[in-house]
Amino acid sequence: MKFYIIAGEASGDLHGSNLIKELKKKDPSAEIRCWGGDKMEAAGATLVKHYRELAFMGFTEVLKNLGTILKNLKFCKKDILQYRPDALVLVDYPGFNLPIAKWVKQHAPGIKVIYYISPQVWAWKESRVKNIKKYVDKMLVILPFEKEFYKKWNYEVEYVGHPLVEVIDEFKRSGIQYPVSGILRQPASTIALLPGSRKQEILKKLPIMLEVSKHFPAFQFIVAKAPSLEDVFYTRLMAPYSNVSSVENKTYDLLTKSRAALVTSGTATLETALFAVPQVICYKGNSVSYQIAKRLIKIKYIGLVNLIMDKEVVKELIQDELTVEKLRFELNELLTNSKKQERLKEDYALLKEILSKGGHASANAAGIIHNFLTGSPQ
Repeated sequence: MKFYIIAGEASGDLHGSNLIKELKKKDPSAEIRCWGGDKMEAAGATLVKHYRELAFMGFTEVLKNLGTILKNLKFCKKDILQYRPDALVLVDYPGFNLPIAKWVKQHAPGIKVIYYISPQVWAWKESRVKNIKKYVDKMLVILPFEKEFYKKWNYEVEYVGHPLVEVIDEFKRSGIQYPVSGILRQPASTIALLPGSRKQEILKKLPIMLEVSKHFPAFQFIVAKAPSLEDVFYTRLMAPYSNVSSVENKTYDLLTKSRAALVTSGTATLETALFAVPQVICYKGNSVSYQIAKRLIKIKYIGLVNLIMDKEVVKELIQDELTVEKLRFELNELLTNSKKQERLKEDYALLKEILSKGGHASANAAGIIHNFLTGSPQ
């Protein structure tokens, strides 16, 4: 069987590589051509384009690189036609992958289109579901509530569990936890700060997180730095705080050694929960952008943990609520309130069970894809 897999970001490369390994177990003779990265190539796929050539974030950057994006789309279509796979497997990355899905259905209808990791249509641009129904033969979702969401559009999808579960399980199993330059005194006194990866979002949230550190002098606060940003950016912000240090490319190591964490909204909230670390979710953006987003995005919570559990498992401090005093109070609750700690432990265990779905997402996804393409009963 021949597969053409497209992932456009580092996370897609990671999850795509695990999917490739599982597809190879199902069909050792499978041929796989991909857009992705080093991990997908190492898993046995022929790499056509690296995601570093594809990852354009934000309206301005997309506009500036429109010529490159259009060339990539044109080249991708030509390459798919020449390769003639049995299935096109799209991994997240909707800005590129949805137009490709549409084109394949219109110009190469013999190729089955499978989507692994749904675009977040439940959060905004819900109308995209109409095109997904038209152009995607099989949708595999990684968040349990997505199955119900699509059902209201009369579109049957398969829930496979979340791929982060196996990534974190593998990390824990490997036992490879790098020394963190002697900065970590002991897990009981470490607070992780995960302020995000983009400069503007970090500038909104990290100063508040750092100011909180003054109220907990017995604790070591450690910032997980984004590798894309220069050291001086962080050192200037951290300089006034004696009990704050930082690490780079060691977020998982940091979480294994942390008593609690202050986390920006996003995937990091789910990673923190899967490491069973108590957390406060922090979000603060440009006030105008926030008001626009508030009107466009129709979700009850901003944290994935809370969205999946459909209740406030972890405290969310959003926009004007994110203050030093409120964050200080919530962190103190995590450190001292034993009832809250026990309840959180139970909720985290249930969350992992829900996200595991009796196995790992990539194995579940590979099984569904194999059965779908071979006509085997599921």
